[in-house]
Amino acid sequence: MSTIKITKMHGCGNDFVFVDYDEFLKTGLSISDLAVRLCDRHFGIGADGLIIPEPYKGDDADILWHYYNSDGTTAQMCGNGMRCFARYVYDKGFIKGKSFSVKTLAGIIKPEILDDGMIKVNMGIPVLEDEKIPFKGEKRINVKDKEFLITPVSMGNPHCIIFTDEDPMYLAQYYGPEIEKHPYFPEKTNVEFVKVISQNEVDMRVYERGCGITLACGTGACATVVACVLNNLTVRNVKVNLLGGSVNVEWQGVGKDRDKNIFLIGPAQYSFSAEYML
Repeated sequence: MSTIKITKMHGCGNDFVFVDYDEFLKTGLSISDLAVRLCDRHFGIGADGLIIPEPYKGDDADILWHYYNSDGTTAQMCGNGMRCFARYVYDKGFIKGKSFSVKTLAGIIKPEILDDGMIKVNMGIPVLEDEKIPFKGEKRINVKDKEFLITPVSMGNPHCIIFTDEDPMYLAQYYGPEIEKHPYFPEKTNVEFVKVISQNEVDMRVYERGCGITLACGTGACATVVACVLNNLTVRNVKVNLLGGSVNVEWQGVGKDRDKNIFLIGPAQYSFSAEYML
């Protein structure tokens, strides 16, 4: 029986299995199949996603990542995963500097390891054009017995943000699965229910596309702050309280000047390293 080396990490409870590229090649499996196997919380290691760093020979980035959800589908970006990725590849010596660039399906993402140990990620410019999110519908959505006002945003992956005064966790659990696969979102969507606490703080609960309820979602936190600013609910530097912890999000987009990068700042922590029997 063969084994591969794995490392488990999390960002605010959003957890990931890391496998180096040479270890992945030993498995003989597709990344999708390996993700399903490793991320299973009963028969595998248990995680929200699988992340595989790969050396990159292009001129536009320092390193390449592969990110797959627990159900075997790929995702364009993952903010919490990117923070963990930054710490992992730096600690392993795959890159030399504390600031570098990563090739993803959402484009080039630039993380930075700060002096206090936090990871700051330049998540790029939010996408607000319906056809690019992609979103095909109205800004009102009817699900089960309820109508919601929604704000669609893409952070390289689609998000549906809903502001509420109700319990956001209950709403995410009860309505999230239906909204995720609503025909308004042809590539499905992440769903965020948000309660505004003050002009610089919100609570958010998420139903992630391809994962279900998770403890945190970095791209979801970014999309939430974009939606807050667009709806004049907060300032542009916001603490986002997630089920597994808090992150800070900064976006200077306002009015017609929306082509501004958004920054995600938060922790990345190791859980354990081990050998997994295939």
